[in-house]
Amino acid sequence: MTSHHVHAVKGDEAGMRLDRLLGDLDAVVSRSAAQKLIAGGHVLVNGSIAAKNHIVRAGERIEVFVPPTEPSDLTPEHIPLDIRYEDADLIILSKPAGLVVHPARGHYTGTLVHALLAHSEDLGTLQGEDRPGIVHRLDKDTSGLMMVAKSDRAQAVLSEALKIRSVERRYAALVHGYITPDTGLIDAPLGRNPKDRMRMAVSDHESAKQSVTTFRVLERFMAGVHDDGYTLVECKLYTGRTHQIRVHMGYIYHPVVGDPLYGRNHPKADLGLDRQFLHAYRLSLEHPITGEPLDFLDPLPADLAERLRRLEPDSMGRTVAGDEVIKLLL
Repeated sequence: MTSHHVHAVKGDEAGMRLDRLLGDLDAVVSRSAAQKLIAGGHVLVNGSIAAKNHIVRAGERIEVFVPPTEPSDLTPEHIPLDIRYEDADLIILSKPAGLVVHPARGHYTGTLVHALLAHSEDLGTLQGEDRPGIVHRLDKDTSGLMMVAKSDRAQAVLSEALKIRSVERRYAALVHGYITPDTGLIDAPLGRNPKDRMRMAVSDHESAKQSVTTFRVLERFMAGVHDDGYTLVECKLYTGRTHQIRVHMGYIYHPVVGDPLYGRNHPKADLGLDRQFLHAYRLSLEHPITGEPLDFLDPLPADLAERLRRLEPDSMGRTVAGDEVIKLLL
């Protein structure tokens, strides 16, 4: 399905080449992709097809029509789902690491969406044809709890709840290094990394979006031969940006263990993990139709629990928060 995006040129963008401007938009991904869209006649400036060398002016209306890169195969697939709660309007499930949430470049089959289509004929449609039931996402290699809407009404209510921050999402993360304070707040806007469109980065660009993460230290571990120690933290999201926790923890020089994009990429220091140690272990919300308070817990999956137990001899002690949370994780 072709997606339509509109951008009004701001004063500080005037004088830029159109392909450069479009390359900074999330919907376009890269400057080379922008050039292909312009060449294919998929970009309008004030209603007219854009020239490839167009220099933008303040106030111009840019319209971008992004065609699907490949037709998505939305044939239902019988992929096992770990469902923790289900009724006529809502599904709460635990997503395993390695499962992509919805079709995207390079992942046109075998996604959570394909599994949901096989599980239920009733899924919310407000996010478009390729995202039935989807309210929020987890990265491919992040595991844990997710909400799925089975009706448009539920999808609309849950999406609004996320916007007004009435849904509580807590993650367990093992990060590199020793974090001294027991609590912290990271308020740093995120945008696309201008040098690598697959990555996000803390940015002061006007297009960057507010991103807020808080954390509590649960347990600290001594340094060893291959590392400078570890800290187990609970992170709480106040916004839901792409890769938010991973980027924010790297920004404060404590990247998530095993993170292939933002981590240290040292097999021994990463405890042999081939994915980030990041798990959405708690989800608290009000039922989108009844208003009933709901609270779900999901202990660490086996691969993460085993790595955490391996560190026990090096523990420097748990915090008060750690005494409360770790018993829920293991």
